Amino acid sequence: MKQLLNTLFVTSEDIYLSLEGENVLANRDREVVARYPLHTLQTIVSFSYSGASPALMGACAEKRIGLAFCTPRGKFLARVCGESNGNVLLRRKQYRIADDPRQSCTVARYMIFGKLSNSAASIQRTLRDHAPRVENCGLEEAAGQIRKLLPQVLEVPDMEALRGLEGVGAAAYFGVFDHMLLNRKGDFFFRGRSRRPPLDRVNAMLSFAYSLLAHDCASALESVGLDPYVGFLHRDRPGRESLALDLMEELRPCMADRFVLTLVNNRMVRPEDFQAQDSGAVLLTDEGRKKFLKAWQERKRDTLTHPYLNEKMSWGLIPYVQALLLARYLRGDLDAYPPFLWK
Repeated sequence: MKQLLNTLFVTSEDIYLSLEGENVLANRDREVVARYPLHTLQTIVSFSYSGASPALMGACAEKRIGLAFCTPRGKFLARVCGESNGNVLLRRKQYRIADDPRQSCTVARYMIFGKLSNSAASIQRTLRDHAPRVENCGLEEAAGQIRKLLPQVLEVPDMEALRGLEGVGAAAYFGVFDHMLLNRKGDFFFRGRSRRPPLDRVNAMLSFAYSLLAHDCASALESVGLDPYVGFLHRDRPGRESLALDLMEELRPCMADRFVLTLVNNRMVRPEDFQAQDSGAVLLTDEGRKKFLKAWQERKRDTLTHPYLNEKMSWGLIPYVQALLLARYLRGDLDAYPPFLWK
């Protein structure tokens, strides 16, 4: 369990939440293991299958405390809403900003700033950890080129110009991505991004990791009351969770790309974990997908210190914390949205 930004995250799968007076009780095997004053909380997000008592759900609804339920893997299940749902004000603000190109660009700038900053940090991590093996590969130049874009991103006047800078940064980043793959180059290489379908093993893993990350971001946005389908950088399209795609932009390099690099460089995947289709697509096998998902869940349990909050937490909570920060910005509690800047 972790309390951040007046939000209680219940990350243990066997915790049952109940109410005693004005306190939330965390119960395991009918024994109270923790208690939290209800008046100090704005939101409760539970990743436990055990659930919560009707009394607690009623108290949260009455006091307008958000109570969201997700599976232990992070899939959003439901949110308790009272007679008067305060989320309507948050969503109306979200929709107004999404309809205003200037305000949308203001939010998107910070997200792309985070994406480019984390791309440079990912390159720098490879330079630091594997200096002798990546000398004269252009990594330092690519990181420097991306960093030079950061001041421009914060001053960009419109969305078209912002997407142009993002494209320049992505070209520099993916232009050296193959040099960050350090093992079995004959089997795991990167010649460029291919999406639908992925045409090599590395692109197959990147696409799968992006799908998982987008799923986690959508669940995080739902849990704080935002509409994952209405974005600022990604525009409306039927069936597309545009705001989830916005939120994941800054997390791609540090959560998805580094994860794929780790799988390859630590020899956690094998060529036999993939299969080529007649169409040319390369996909994970059933066994390879199981291995990938197991490693993804283990990665989400690793801990780090959040650079903005200066609080220790698991990687799996990062999308939820960023969704909370975005909601607070939209409500006017923060002057600007603070993107996740990996160090």
